[in-house]
Amino acid sequence: MHPIKHFRTITKHRHKVISHCRKAGIFWQGLWHDMSKYSPVEFWNGARYYQGTQSPNVGERQEKGYSIAWLHHKGRNRHHFEYWTDYSAALRKVLPVKMPLRYVAEMFCDRVAASKIYKGKAYKDSDPYDYFIGGKANRVIHEETSNLLESLLIMLRDEGEEKTFKYLKNLVKSKKEY
Repeated sequence: MHPIKHFRTITKHRHKVISHCRKAGIFWQGLWHDMSKYSPVEFWNGARYYQGTQSPNVGERQEKGYSIAWLHHKGRNRHHFEYWTDYSAALRKVLPVKMPLRYVAEMFCDRVAASKIYKGKAYKDSDPYDYFIGGKANRVIHEETSNLLESLLIMLRDEGEEKTFKYLKNLVKSKKEY
């Protein structure tokens, strides 16, 4: 059980996301980022399964076969594509829904911040893209949402943070949907 280490990690991550959200033009949204991680169900499971190099949800899944903290988290945080699913009566199954742009922007900020926190000084602008591609085959995400996120991660990898955040801020500011 590592409550202090877990608290430091989630707080450091949250502050990094807030900084990135400011650069992306969604500062106020960033202030509310991941507040559910401080709720008892997420916080204490995170402290119990804390590893420091990856999400504690991985450890909880390895032990139980699922993560109650993740189920709680994804159901309350719109910057996760897993939140954006709905039942299709026509097809009689749950399908991914296209995410609003402002939540895709926050998802991008979240992924970059998570890579920075978990990789530390070894972080490279290609890390968020590499992580995204590593799970792409098994991901259930709306195609347009996936394409936009991937294009942002490629831009980050190839052209750097300054240009990518400037582009994202202008995209969000335009209020056009992708």
